[in-house]
Amino acid sequence: MNKFLIIRLGSLGDVIHGIPAAAALRRRFPHAHIDWLVDPRYAELLGLVECLDRPIAFDPRDLLGGARGRAVLKALRAAHYDAVIDLQGLLKSAALARLVGAAQTIGFPRAHLREPLARLFYTRAPDPGAATHVIEKNLGLLRALDVSDRAVRFPLRIPRTDAAAALADRLGSGAYAVVNPGAAWPNKRWPAGRFGAVAASIRREHGLRSVVLWGPGEEALAASVAAASEGAAEPAPPTTIADIVGITRAARLMISGDTGPLHIAGAVGTPLVALFGPTRPERNGPWAPRDVTLSRVATCACQYERRCRRAVPCIDDIPVDEVVQAVRRRLSAHE
Repeated sequence: MNKFLIIRLGSLGDVIHGIPAAAALRRRFPHAHIDWLVDPRYAELLGLVECLDRPIAFDPRDLLGGARGRAVLKALRAAHYDAVIDLQGLLKSAALARLVGAAQTIGFPRAHLREPLARLFYTRAPDPGAATHVIEKNLGLLRALDVSDRAVRFPLRIPRTDAAAALADRLGSGAYAVVNPGAAWPNKRWPAGRFGAVAASIRREHGLRSVVLWGPGEEALAASVAAASEGAAEPAPPTTIADIVGITRAARLMISGDTGPLHIAGAVGTPLVALFGPTRPERNGPWAPRDVTLSRVATCACQYERRCRRAVPCIDDIPVDEVVQAVRRRLSAHE
């Protein structure tokens, strides 16, 4: 039996973008054992991925002196994997992949690496070709294992958590929109008041209430969106990753910047309106043809930087009316 280990520690969106590669690997090797090494914060998501045997929670900082990290690495070496596939492409992930001691260590060629020295740790680095989206790049990496399947599939189990069930029972499945105003990078956040204005428009035009997702430290942000919505939006209850999977799956639409919940919604097939500032949607954005993306990356002075160099982030250049029109187009395409 073949044994494979995938390494993609984070972030949440990048972990989601790696799932189709795991699915393609499973279809090519249906009886293989497939594990995934991931940041402990995202192990909950991978626990819902049906094509994996197990997610292995691992904090690479533990290698610097933590007994747990050394124990995990010892167990990985004892597993005798046939191949380790590094989807992260950083020095830390590449070194970790090589330390596992598999027969093959597979990663991206130098031209596709943010940290080119990572290439030194790979035994094989197939060219993913002209692929633009990170999902396609990940699938292209599997050429090293004679996997030619390029279908984008997300074999996710949809949990019926208490939070998701309560919203679906009260608002109706498919009868609400989800708004996600937060993001780890400040320059990926569209203003809260504008999200509120869009939620008000969604209720007037489409009869849908909006549920505002929020993460750690973002409760006040969600409250600001609701306050600006003319009563059309309400903050979601506290959510886990499994809750977000269930809540977005039952939603009629999601509006969000480039952040993990947006990509969760895309993975479960929720119609999307995505707002992009410093990142390129052709690389990181929605992949479903009918989803609508509004981007200002062409005028961005801080592409893939966490802090904006301008007084006002470029994502703020997207007006409310443009988002309202995008919502109309996306909901019309869904009917």
